[in-house]
Amino acid sequence: MSVFTAAADQSLCAPLSVLGKDVTVPLVTGGEVAYAALDYAASAPALQRVWDDIAAYAPYYGSVHRGAGYLSQLSTDLFENSRATVAEFLGCRADDQVIFTRSTTDSLNLLAAVVPADCQVFVYETEHHASLLPWRDARVTYLNAPRTPAQAVETLERALADRDPYGPALVCVTGASNVTGELWPVKELAAAAHAHGARIVLDAAQLAPHHPVDIAELDVDWVAFSGHKLYAPFGSGVLAGRADWLQDAEPYLAGGGASRKVARRADGGVDVEWHSTAARHEAGSPNVIGVYSIASACKALTEAGFDQLVAREQHLVAAVRAGLADVSEVKVLSLFGDDAPRVGVISFVVEGWNSSHFAAALSAEYGIGVRDGLFCAHPLVRTLLGSDPQEVGECGAPEAEPGERSLNAIRVSFGAGTPDEHIERFVRAVRELVSEGAQWKYRTEGGRCVPDRGTAQL
Repeated sequence: MSVFTAAADQSLCAPLSVLGKDVTVPLVTGGEVAYAALDYAASAPALQRVWDDIAAYAPYYGSVHRGAGYLSQLSTDLFENSRATVAEFLGCRADDQVIFTRSTTDSLNLLAAVVPADCQVFVYETEHHASLLPWRDARVTYLNAPRTPAQAVETLERALADRDPYGPALVCVTGASNVTGELWPVKELAAAAHAHGARIVLDAAQLAPHHPVDIAELDVDWVAFSGHKLYAPFGSGVLAGRADWLQDAEPYLAGGGASRKVARRADGGVDVEWHSTAARHEAGSPNVIGVYSIASACKALTEAGFDQLVAREQHLVAAVRAGLADVSEVKVLSLFGDDAPRVGVISFVVEGWNSSHFAAALSAEYGIGVRDGLFCAHPLVRTLLGSDPQEVGECGAPEAEPGERSLNAIRVSFGAGTPDEHIERFVRAVRELVSEGAQWKYRTEGGRCVPDRGTAQL
């Protein structure tokens, strides 16, 4: 029986058009099938609208900020207009800066490079490594995984109350977990941070593609996200927010574009005056196409209507959760419980299955692409699996053989471009694999579980 109802389908918007929607992939059991891309949390497929906008601009490619020619001026306008589009998409305040980076990881490393030298950083162990690891030159307090949104706020308030009240402090928190998809109480955490004289940066990598993100409304100090999760191509990201720490610090990269004036001194040295605008941290020739693609994606999502996109995604979330709930061998991972609001990111384990083996069978036998491993959030996944958060293991490289237990999970993720059929196929595949087993033999190769091409079909 379908996990969808005709009535529900009629009331929802259609999926947005994405690249790769018609790509077919071979099955190890024979034949081909349309690829079901259910790994949006890692990289969402680019919107067709974004790709069309890039293609329309490509013939007009020119240098940025430095050229007198028409194409250079056009590219410069495109670049700066994209900055304005992103600022509007994020609800930036009048004096906020939008800095273009390579990714969320790059954005948070940039912020880590500009925090005051005596800054104390507070970060939950539940964060993606992009948020967990950049603060190497700061005093870092790691907070234990909360089990409710209220506990998250209480944990932060206690930690902030115990800190030195006279030094700068920064809280780093995700908007939506890249493991469980659960939404975090960002506005409440921001209020707690500010009440104790701290600032807060929001890792919106998993939130911005699924929900509106408004800096002013959430009252966060900075937001970071990646283009490749927002239906744009790889290689571009954003850090947006308050300008003072950014202006007071040395440039993230030293070079052309970041410098406003450079002159030799009489003693043979060099004097540099750095820009005070976003250019201060955008040295070198910028990724204009990447920046434009982010702006195009922001426009496309806004024009499609987040209310409709959220409603459709919640329809898919409910279908996946209902389908998995029917399989007793499946355990869905959660911090805040079954009733917690979440985006289209769901991780689970299957009793009697190595997670890499299960993910490999979904791909090879059903044409479904999911993710298995620790999802660059090792402490969180280990906590959710009931193992020691300090236990050593590799993301996506389980040592267990097919059929053996591994300290990894399976993640299915989806969004604005996911058709109902992909979700239906996924739920059916889970049921069949659990009840009937895999149709093919698998082996571990290079840390990955792969079909054993040298053996006969089971």
